Amino acid sequence: MAVVKFCLTFYFLFAMNLGFTQDSAQSSSVPNKDLEVAMGIDVIEKLDFDYSPKITIGNESILKLVLIPTKREIIFKGLKPGRTNVTVRDNVGDVKLIYTVVITATGKSNTVSELRELIGDVEGLEIGIKGGKVYVGGEIVVPDDIGRVSQVLASYPDVLTLIELSPQTQRVIARKMTEELARNNLKEVTVRVVNKVFWLEGVVSPQQKPEGREALAVTIAKAFLPPKIVNLSTASNRYASPQTSDIIDFTAVSQKKDAPPAPKMIKITSQFVELSKSYNKVFAFKWAPLMGADNSSIQFGQTASGNLSARQSEGTLSATISNLFPKLNAAKSAGYARTIQSGMVIVRDGFTEGGKISKNTVIPYAVGTGDFTKADKANIGLDLDVKPAILEQEKIELGINLRVTIAVPSGNASPITTNNSISTNVILKSKESAAIGGVVQNTSTTDYDNTGNDPAPTTATAGQAPATPLFRLYRSKSYSTNKSQYVIFVTPEIVESASAGTEEIRKKFRRRE
Repeated sequence: MAVVKFCLTFYFLFAMNLGFTQDSAQSSSVPNKDLEVAMGIDVIEKLDFDYSPKITIGNESILKLVLIPTKREIIFKGLKPGRTNVTVRDNVGDVKLIYTVVITATGKSNTVSELRELIGDVEGLEIGIKGGKVYVGGEIVVPDDIGRVSQVLASYPDVLTLIELSPQTQRVIARKMTEELARNNLKEVTVRVVNKVFWLEGVVSPQQKPEGREALAVTIAKAFLPPKIVNLSTASNRYASPQTSDIIDFTAVSQKKDAPPAPKMIKITSQFVELSKSYNKVFAFKWAPLMGADNSSIQFGQTASGNLSARQSEGTLSATISNLFPKLNAAKSAGYARTIQSGMVIVRDGFTEGGKISKNTVIPYAVGTGDFTKADKANIGLDLDVKPAILEQEKIELGINLRVTIAVPSGNASPITTNNSISTNVILKSKESAAIGGVVQNTSTTDYDNTGNDPAPTTATAGQAPATPLFRLYRSKSYSTNKSQYVIFVTPEIVESASAGTEEIRKKFRRRE
């Protein structure tokens, strides 16, 4: 047994030694190359084999690699001074080359590091060392970054500046100029970029381009000019404020007079809301026992019985008592109702007659009886008259007359109607709502010992005399309260056309096929 354990141990140690020897031989056979990279100066290494993109960097904080597998090239970029290893494998996964990279910092590389920290995040810029000089080049995409770059580079006079404004950015600025011109009633004026200069083209009215003064289109376009970057072929100071010469006005003056703008439309929406609440509480206690009138009697007297010599008196008492126990009546009832009437009308600004809308329902009913019956009718609905006028800052003056008639539920044959009306003149801002009027009414009633709350009124039976109560005990209390209020809301809105909002209405009436 001991011999077997010794053999296994020997075999295991022999295998480990063999594997270690093979790995050492393999690692010793991999070529190792020393490489020095100065910060700001990229180093391009060309390989003679196809390498795997999964390259291992010992310290990624001081070195960055740019891989170009199709050309078998690797670009080394130093980030911080230091030393690290780079392991390159082939597509199979075997180690083919190990770089020992030393990143050094010189005066110029320090300048590159500082510039990358200050303006390295600006989109479109490239910072590095070429021809022994530190340079900053590229195309600035965001115009607001021009001022920041110019302030930083002013502290580095030896840095070569090769910056231009991106042509795509200039086209974006030209599009924004065109949109703003259209908002200011210059819809026939367009802006395009020609040789880094903005051209204004189109037709304007004489009022928009008066003689001897700057055209309105030029004034609007100047507001969108970014800080200027002077062309590389001009003076050394390449940053300047925007100038009018960056805009060329090619607009022509129209000879025909502009048609007066169409009057605006005003949409007025009015809502009538009425709330009513009622509450009744009744409690009654009655105790009036009755002695029945049918075959009920009380007799006192003397009658003879038995021997004439022995006389004795006898008395009889017979009666039927009803309502022997007290009767109670307790009840509570509450009601709530809400009525909403809404009207909407669109009126042209300045229309003297204003707008009117009416919605009415006729309820016929009969009055009188027999030969004296005649027909009558009750009108319920809404009538809205409004005269709007547009003021400054999208404010609207409204002259309103609103009448609302609603039916009140009742058990009578003829309906009961309630009339509500308001006449006022208010000023509101477009799309804002306001409560322009309302009435609140509260009614409270309390009754004590009201016979109308009798829980069981006593009536005489036909053909008989009324029953006589032995005594009466009656207590009652009735409490009722009614609250009602109505409020009128109005909302004006300035619209460009009477068709505004039509699609929303169509959706409400769209039927499912």
